[in-house]
Amino acid sequence: MQSLQIAATGMSAQQMRVDVISNNLANMSTTGYSARRAEFADLHYRQLTRPGTINGSDGSIVPAGVQIGLGVRPAAVSVNHQQGSPSATGGDLDIAIEGAGFLEVTLPSGASAYTRDGALKLTGDGLIVTSDGHPVIPEITVPDDTRSISINPEGEVYAYFDGTVEPELLGQFTLADFSNVKGLEAIGSNLFLETAASGPPLVTTPGEDGLGIVRQGYLEESSVDAVREITHLIQAQRGYELNAKVITAVDQMLGATTQIR
Repeated sequence: MQSLQIAATGMSAQQMRVDVISNNLANMSTTGYSARRAEFADLHYRQLTRPGTINGSDGSIVPAGVQIGLGVRPAAVSVNHQQGSPSATGGDLDIAIEGAGFLEVTLPSGASAYTRDGALKLTGDGLIVTSDGHPVIPEITVPDDTRSISINPEGEVYAYFDGTVEPELLGQFTLADFSNVKGLEAIGSNLFLETAASGPPLVTTPGEDGLGIVRQGYLEESSVDAVREITHLIQAQRGYELNAKVITAVDQMLGATTQIR
């Protein structure tokens, strides 16, 4: 009886689904977090009678056949890059990306990573970095005597100084996009890495080539919908229970078989 193994794959699949849901709920307040979704595919089939074969008794073609499935397997954990709601903060260095695109940052290894977390900070030298201290590309340094900072939708960063009317342009943020954003590799800390599946980044100024614009004084909230996640959690729990009932039923059937005299 294959039912024990089939039900076991179903329980493992629902357990993985619960893991993904719990991670979504844990990141309900994570800036720029995109909800994940577990996806599954059926396993191989035992072909007891293949469709389209010739019936040996009368020579007719078998229309459907007999194919017994062997369970389920994880296919992917897909990232739904749906934009979260903007939340007003009023911070000079808080920016939200309205539309497609990622900020590019430099990791300690020298490699590039990509994020939608716009909660930016300043180092002691005035360099604009992420909350984890990764410099934003292109690097922009804010002078010590800056009174305030202004960032326009195109990503241009201006500094205002005491005694002057006209601001000084310090630099301009760029945004990166990918042909397949679902192919990016998540490494934690709201960061993604380029992969062969994502393709190379297309880097340009905000508002061009279909990319979004920058909103100063806002942060992008998590795209997790708590109601939807709880609904999926209930479905996963019931699916786990049903697969467990299959194992119980098979155990009872095997027990009845061993008691036959």
